[in-house]
Amino acid sequence: MRLVKSLVERCFDLITLLSDSAGAMSLGEISRRLDVPKSAAHRLLTTMCELGWAEQDPENGFYRLSLRLAVVGQRLLVGTRIPDICQPVLDRLAQSTEGLGRIAIVDPDGLTWIANSQGARSGLVYQPELVARVPLHITANGKAWLATLDRDEALARAVASGLGNPAIGGPRVITTKQTFSAALDETQEQGWASAIEEAEPGVAAIAAVIRMDQQVVGTVSVAGPIHRFSPSVIPSVAEKVAAAAKEISSLWPYRLASGPSAALSQVGR
Repeated sequence: MRLVKSLVERCFDLITLLSDSAGAMSLGEISRRLDVPKSAAHRLLTTMCELGWAEQDPENGFYRLSLRLAVVGQRLLVGTRIPDICQPVLDRLAQSTEGLGRIAIVDPDGLTWIANSQGARSGLVYQPELVARVPLHITANGKAWLATLDRDEALARAVASGLGNPAIGGPRVITTKQTFSAALDETQEQGWASAIEEAEPGVAAIAAVIRMDQQVVGTVSVAGPIHRFSPSVIPSVAEKVAAAAKEISSLWPYRLASGPSAALSQVGR
C-alpha cells in the first residue's frame, strides 16, 4: 500500500514540477529536482506520455506537460461556476475603480489567479506579467490571505515566496520578517491589504479575502498605476474591494453543493 502511495505522490510531484516551469525539462533536471533516480523518473515520464498527460520533444528529448491537464483544469473551473457567478462582480469592481480586478483561489501551495477584468479604457493601463501563482510577500492578495493564518505559518510562507530576497519585487518591497509581520497586523486591523510599489514600480493594489462561512477560499483585488490609486483615494477603493469580496463570498460557488439548479437559484436572489 505504501508503494502505491509513493508512486502516486511522485506522479503528482512530477506534475507540479512541470506545471511550475511550464516549459520542457531534461530527464536529468527532473531527476535532480525531484530527488529520484533517473530510471524512476523515466518510468513515470514514459507512463505519462503513453497516457497523454506529458509529451517529449522529438528534437532534444526534453519533457513537458501536454495541454490535457489544462483542459481538465478548465473543465473543473467551469464546473464550479466561478466564471459565471463571480465575473460580473469582478467586472463591476474593475470598471468602478478603473483598475485591473483579479480573483485568486487558495490551494495547498498558496494562491492561484483564476479570473481578471480590465476596467481602464483609456490612459495608462496596468497589465501585469501573466503568471498563475500569486507572489505572496509582494502582493496585496498575498498579504490579505497571510493575515488570516497563524503568524508563524504566514511568515514561513512569505519567506518561501521570497521575503528577504532584494532581487524580488519593486522599490518599496518589504524585506524583513518584522516589517512584514507589522504589515499583516495592519491588514488585520483594516480588513483589507495594500501593496504600494511592492510588486512593481508605479503600481498600487488593494485586496480582501473571500470567505465561505469562516473559511478563507480566495482573494479579490484591484490594481493600477499609483497616480490612479493615490493615498487619498485608497480608502474609498478599499471599501469597494471589501464590498466585492463580501458579495463574492455570498455567491461563492463551492457552497452550492446541490448542483446547477441551486446555483441559478442563488444567483437570482
